[in-house]
Order: sequence, then structure tokens, then C-alpha cells
Amino acid sequence: MKIIRHYSKLERRHFPKIYLFLLPTLILFVMFYLFPIAQVLVTAFTRWDGYNAPSFDINNVFVNFKRLFAMRGFMPSLRNLFWWSLIAMTLHVGIGALVAFLLYDKLPGWKFVRAVYMIPNVISAAAWAMIYKFIFNQDFGLLNGIIRVVNPTFNVNWFYESPAAFWAITFTWLFYAVIVTLIVLADLMAIPQELHEAAEIDGARGWQRTLHIDLPLCRNSIGTGIILSITSRIAMYENIALTSRGGPGTDTNSLALLLVKATTDYNYGLANAVALLMFVFGILVMLLVNRAFRMNDPVY
Repeated sequence: MKIIRHYSKLERRHFPKIYLFLLPTLILFVMFYLFPIAQVLVTAFTRWDGYNAPSFDINNVFVNFKRLFAMRGFMPSLRNLFWWSLIAMTLHVGIGALVAFLLYDKLPGWKFVRAVYMIPNVISAAAWAMIYKFIFNQDFGLLNGIIRVVNPTFNVNWFYESPAAFWAITFTWLFYAVIVTLIVLADLMAIPQELHEAAEIDGARGWQRTLHIDLPLCRNSIGTGIILSITSRIAMYENIALTSRGGPGTDTNSLALLLVKATTDYNYGLANAVALLMFVFGILVMLLVNRAFRMNDPVY
């Protein structure tokens, strides 16, 4: 008990130094995150053109949200977000986790796979959007050229025809899950070898060890990957703006496109209403995934 009291006194004595060390981070958080979030929360319910001061109408508090829900591209944006989120949490995260398990097991050729998989992922989303714009080009694109070897009459303008545009946008990000791979791989490397040795003594081999030991112990990293992947879909802009621009019609629209359009139209109140909706979606995703994967519970 004396030792415990000694350490408690020692911790209390060092508390001011700890808070002093955290002070710069706290100031940056308040300046660049908390204050802008609070400003979005307030101005989302006002009329604001970016030049004049925001005006609050007590009789029409939800004017921006009414306009947002009535916009032609709003419902397609929600529909696309739903399907892209579903694809992200299954295929996108699944590919990233699968590559992590392959790299962890160091199967033959794993170094080549690591190089081939990692290099394309360092290219920015905007650059990949432009690359895919040429790959999916109707006249001289690589994809149509390969398909025309089998079917000479094949003619699809991928980014400008429905429903091909949705899948063309999806392919610009689907296979590039290096962040998920790195997070899951780090979790795999932290698993104590004693667990694997005990499993081998009990007769577990190969996929049994992966399925019953490695995969359950990586639930936190997989859950984190799902959160990152879905929130990236909520904020996805470059892939769409540089290719289909939300078309054809509103088939590939997104909330981020609506936000930017409202900003360029000098309707900052409406833009912040979209931003608030995106923020709420992100919080809901984080809470739901945390609960589903029990990320606050101890793993070991």
C-alpha cells in the first residue's frame, strides 16, 4: 500500500508537466478542429453568402436543410454513399486485410507482392482519377481496347454512361487499400508468438490459426480500417470531380460535390449544412463500428 501511495503522489506531482506538454496539441486542436466544427454547427442554420455576416432566422431555422433535401442531387448522393460504403467495408477492407495476411505469412513471392501493391498506393487520388480517365476512355482506353479483342463492337463511354459510371468511379479507389493493409499488418506483428506455438501444439495448422487466432485478434485494426474507408467515401471528391463530375445526370453525385457546388455559388450556409450532415454520418459510422467490433474491449 505504501508503494501504491508513493506512485500516486508521484503521478499527481507530474500532472502539471504532462498537461504543459499536451498544451500545444490542445491549442492546435481547438484552433483547427474544434472551432471550425463549432462554426459549421452554428452557421449551418443561418443564411450566409461568405461576405456578409451570417443571419439567423428564428422562424425558418432549418432553411438550409430544407433546400438540401429538395436538391436534385441529394438523394442520389445518399444512395451512392450507401453502396460505396457497403463496397468499402467489404471488398475494399477485405482486399487490404487479405494482402496483410499474405505479407504476414511470407508466402513465396511476398516481397514482389509488397512492392507491386505498395507503389501504386503512394500516388494521390487526383492522379489516379486522371489515370483512370484515360484507362476508361471510350476511343483509345486500355480497357475498351482489351475488350474489343474479344468483342469488336464493344463501345462503352465508362464515365459518362449509366450504370457504367458508378462502377468506373468505384474502380478508381477499390483496389488501393494500403492503409488498411498497414494497420492490419501492424496488428498481426504484435500478436505474441506464444499464442501461435500453443495453437500448433493443439494441432491448429495454416488457415485454422488464421481463422481462429489471427483474425479475431485483428478486430480493432479491421474496425479502424472500416471507419477510415467509409469516412473516405463520405468525403470523396477528387475521384468524381476529375472524371464524371457527378454525371451522367446525378448518377455519381456525392455529398462532397454538393458542398463544393454550394460554396462556389456563395451559399456558405447551405455548404455548412452539407458539412454538418457529413460530420454526423462520420460520427455515426465510428460509433456503430466501435460497437460492432467491440473496439473498446481488451483484445488479449
